[in-house]
Amino acid sequence: MKIGFVKSLISALVATLVSAGTAAMAADGANKDDAVAMVKKAVAFIKDQSPDKAYPEFTSKDAKFIDRDLYVVVYQLDGKVLAHGSNPKFVGKDMSDAQDVDGKLYVKERVEMASKQPSFWQDYKFVNPVSKKVEPKQMYCEKLDNTAVCAGIYKL
Repeated sequence: MKIGFVKSLISALVATLVSAGTAAMAADGANKDDAVAMVKKAVAFIKDQSPDKAYPEFTSKDAKFIDRDLYVVVYQLDGKVLAHGSNPKFVGKDMSDAQDVDGKLYVKERVEMASKQPSFWQDYKFVNPVSKKVEPKQMYCEKLDNTAVCAGIYKL
């Protein structure tokens, strides 16, 4: 009877560890350092290759600009989307009136922040492309000419 108990205890422990490992892997999204590095890489690419070449690469989900749940977006300071690594349908649209689930005008706030400072973090909620769920997000942006180049992380 003791052997049966030990076997069931080991089975339960293994199941718990496997489940925890799977959850940890699923939650293994990008972090703040990853977002900052991605934006710096995108800004350098725009400067080196020109917006005409860079924006389509960001939007086409080029592997250089996608890392787990991290992707690049570029907004003109009037709210128009110039590149979007998660949803190409946004490109060319004025998203100034876009609201998150809490009613926050996150694009309007973002472009206002970009017009006042060279870089910043912004909090809002958005659909995670990996989990497909609305989650809290922190977006890091850098102003480049008349644009905000951004990449964000999801916080569970």
